[in-house]
Amino acid sequence: MARTRVRTTRTARTTRLVVLVALSAALPLVTGCGGDASSDSGGKGAGRKPVVVATTTWEGAFAKAAGAEDVTVIVPQSVHHAPDYDPKPSDLAAVAKADFVLYAPFEPYAAKIKEAAGSKAKLVEVNLDNDPAKAGAEVARLGGLFGTKDTASQWKTRLDGEVAKLNGELKAAWPDGKSPAVVSQVFTAWAAGLAGATTVGTYGPEPVTPAQLATLSAKKPALVLDNAHMSTGTVLPDSGAKQVGIVNYPGEDLDLLAVYRNAAAELKKAMGGA
Repeated sequence: MARTRVRTTRTARTTRLVVLVALSAALPLVTGCGGDASSDSGGKGAGRKPVVVATTTWEGAFAKAAGAEDVTVIVPQSVHHAPDYDPKPSDLAAVAKADFVLYAPFEPYAAKIKEAAGSKAKLVEVNLDNDPAKAGAEVARLGGLFGTKDTASQWKTRLDGEVAKLNGELKAAWPDGKSPAVVSQVFTAWAAGLAGATTVGTYGPEPVTPAQLATLSAKKPALVLDNAHMSTGTVLPDSGAKQVGIVNYPGEDLDLLAVYRNAAAELKKAMGGA
């Protein structure tokens, strides 16, 4: 099986989005120098795997799960809050060579990426949600676009098996054998489901207001599932709840299943079952 090639551009925060606007006008010239591509979906030639550019490792992991083997990630993993990243002029070159460009609507530079993509790349907005059912459906959709449905289906089978295993382990770690009450940030609700926890409230993405603080604390949650990428510090101080940082973005290996394993490990620690 071919190995997935992941190329992540180096961090450079000095380039501003205004540079992209200026350079995007010249991009058709760059695109015109590329190799021939067929007119089928995504512009990939017969027998050639799709070339994918993903804005972050999250989109990149979805692409890899769906069967993409040539994935370039624009935002370095070292950028903790991906929406703050300023794309560089060199990112345009990667976009120009792509068959598919994957992005999320909450990324403020997505419009510039779209403008710079040229005529060959198919722009795909990805539903970034690690809820297993939603993730499986999105990977299947991408597999259809890439022409890699079988690979996407095989990954979905692995996802289902991994989630079932982790869910069983986490339920076995429930304190006193009871489902723990949790408050979850809106983008970490999937982790509560993974643990079989009882969600008694949600917050975010904005910081918790004093009124929310009083309401959520009154629910007496055992755990607060915070979004590690958008943390605003201790969410419910003096409530006695243990705060667990949940990481949504995969590492540079683009292994989405590792996100579930890592979340399970953190939840198990918090429940005292490590």
